[in-house]
Amino acid sequence: MDLSNLTPAVGSTATRKRIGRGPGSGMGGTSTRGHKGAKQRSGYSRKIGFEGGQMPLQRRVPKFGFKNINRVEYKAINLDTLEQLATAKNLTKVSVADLVSAGFISDKQKVKILANGALTLKLEVEAHAFSKKAEEMIVAAGGSIQKL
Repeated sequence: MDLSNLTPAVGSTATRKRIGRGPGSGMGGTSTRGHKGAKQRSGYSRKIGFEGGQMPLQRRVPKFGFKNINRVEYKAINLDTLEQLATAKNLTKVSVADLVSAGFISDKQKVKILANGALTLKLEVEAHAFSKKAEEMIVAAGGSIQKL
């Protein structure tokens, strides 16, 4: 075997389709483009979303809604959940790290403490936000809050 008898693998190459070279080739005349219309002309390129003159989908479907780019999303944690966590792990201070380790939130989420349930323990609670009622209930139970 040498350079003079190397050939490509069978089926890996195909001969180029020679269009527009007379009727004998079977691809003369219209050069495989069909008869008339925009697609037959040179320089044709269809616009994105063009549906042949029919009203396109992006114009048929109405726009609505609003996304506030400044929205801050919090994961809601209730007081009864805090109490359960504190009794289970024997805590006096509940921090965001404790909530992450318990699996209530991920480390990237922000926490808001809500007032659902009752709080009997004296807890020092650390979170990103508190509802007014939750804040009052924690302080009434003898605890304190710390906003991050």
